[in-house]
Amino acid sequence: MKDQILKYLPWVALASLVIIQFFRIDKVQPPIDSSVDFLENTSVSEVEASLIKNACYDCHSHEVKYPWYANVAPVSFWVKGHVDNGVKKFNFSEFGSYTQKKANHKLEECVEVLEDKRMPLKSFTWLHPEARLSGEARQSLIDFFNSKIK
Repeated sequence: MKDQILKYLPWVALASLVIIQFFRIDKVQPPIDSSVDFLENTSVSEVEASLIKNACYDCHSHEVKYPWYANVAPVSFWVKGHVDNGVKKFNFSEFGSYTQKKANHKLEECVEVLEDKRMPLKSFTWLHPEARLSGEARQSLIDFFNSKIK
């Protein structure tokens, strides 16, 4: 009996992988309202804006650029989960709609995750080298976010 199951297991796994390709993730993003977007409404240098765009916006805004592998299940489900979770925790595209208290808290969290090197995620930087932060770039962002806390 066990041999019979093992004999068909690879075929069942392959069929499952083919079938789940028909279940696509939703990549539709809300329209961007520049009146509340962080980079549009914050005094920021081009260098820091570029760092934030490259290291943060793909998971923490309505400007996600889904890579090719986000079309392949089950990886697509994993990517979508990361993006949904990132936007839920902090959304640069809606920063201007936050209360001052919430905005300060979110900026403090930015500093904390940068200091602890929890962001950007290592799994993200493996395939997105432009999101890797040097020690100097990381410190620049920490200083920048600290300067915006009121």
